Amino acid sequence: YQFTRQQRLLKSSEYKSVFDQPCKSSDRYLTVLAKANARDYARLGLAITKKRVKLAVARNRLKRLTRESFRHHSLCLAGLDCVVLAKSGVAQVNNRTLLRSLAKHWQYLSRRCKKS
Repeated sequence: YQFTRQQRLLKSSEYKSVFDQPCKSSDRYLTVLAKANARDYARLGLAITKKRVKLAVARNRLKRLTRESFRHHSLCLAGLDCVVLAKSGVAQVNNRTLLRSLAKHWQYLSRRCKKS
């Protein structure tokens, strides 16, 4: 399973459409925004900034875990564009907690945001 180019949000206009009218899921580590798209597959955008996660190693770990979690849940997210935003302090959280948090976000958004 690869994270292909078609599964990514690439253009600023694609990010803007998600930010304009999002379906939102949030906890103490992450905020995930989603919006229904006209496709039969899910797309992911990452907005994990240096302001929130200082070290490049931690940013890359967070991105890698997010992509992997998205890949596992992409079937239930089909038809959604998702953007993941990091909150301060997320770098200190272990991998298991992050994956659990992401799974809850994906489940919530798949129920709430489909074609709404």
